[in-house]
Amino acid sequence: MKSSECSTAVEGGSRPFVHDLDEATLRELQQQAAARHRLPVHFRDRFLDGSGEGPELAVIPAGSFEMGSDAREFGHRPEEAPRHYVCLRHDFALGRHVITAEQFERFRAETGWYLRPDLIWARGDYPVINIRIGDAERYAAWLSEKTGQRYRLPTEAEWEYACRAGSLAPFAFGDNVSCREVHFNAAFPYVEAREKRRWFLPRCSPLMKALPVGSLPPNLWGLHEMHGNVQEFTCSPWIAHHAHANRDGTPGAAGDPKRIVVKGGSWFDPAVLARSAARLPRLRDELDVNLGFRLLRELD
Repeated sequence: MKSSECSTAVEGGSRPFVHDLDEATLRELQQQAAARHRLPVHFRDRFLDGSGEGPELAVIPAGSFEMGSDAREFGHRPEEAPRHYVCLRHDFALGRHVITAEQFERFRAETGWYLRPDLIWARGDYPVINIRIGDAERYAAWLSEKTGQRYRLPTEAEWEYACRAGSLAPFAFGDNVSCREVHFNAAFPYVEAREKRRWFLPRCSPLMKALPVGSLPPNLWGLHEMHGNVQEFTCSPWIAHHAHANRDGTPGAAGDPKRIVVKGGSWFDPAVLARSAARLPRLRDELDVNLGFRLLRELD
């Protein structure tokens, strides 16, 4: 798979195995993808009526990668196995941040979406929370109409590929993370758990809510808070493992239609659930205070 199934050339280049590339080459790959579509690496789509613009996006280049984890990775769970090659044949753009409460409020105001007064709601640049996947899909449809472009939720494979940004380590930032890179439940850090050490007090100040978007450093491809802060919807139905995963990254036909895959972990979760490979099921009609979404914009 690594060398043969993903070797078909795209205009201006091929679909490389991104784990073989150094940081400079990964950035160059991203720049080449943006140039293919006559876009800057980071951009926003303007609304057709001139009244505003969509979320900031980062161009993500086509390529192949290893998805999932194996037992050598601390925090590995059976549903992340087997680690397998995936080839994504098309460039795409992904939100640099999750959709904010302010961005979702414009959709609500224009469409009459019902905001339940009995739920907790974020404001401003905080991630929008307490929405169902159907609401995220409706927002994507609204944004597509406003911009004339094609927005949707990413597949699990697209999300993990963009999150890793070429890294095979548990996190895009490497083998270990702290609260300087990832917003997780401070009572359950990663390196201390891996080394079976116990601390009387957390090494990070506990903060039991999400941070405003862009508070933490981006990964190599310019995406913020892919690890931690809030869990993120994908459009992939839940499946218990990767044994029969499609090698082109599309969702498997055997998935549970009532549950979907969420990625990234959150402020409520231990750091192990913020790993790139970590995955959890959520019901399609489920909503929560630690669950949000970012959107993919198709380029081809």
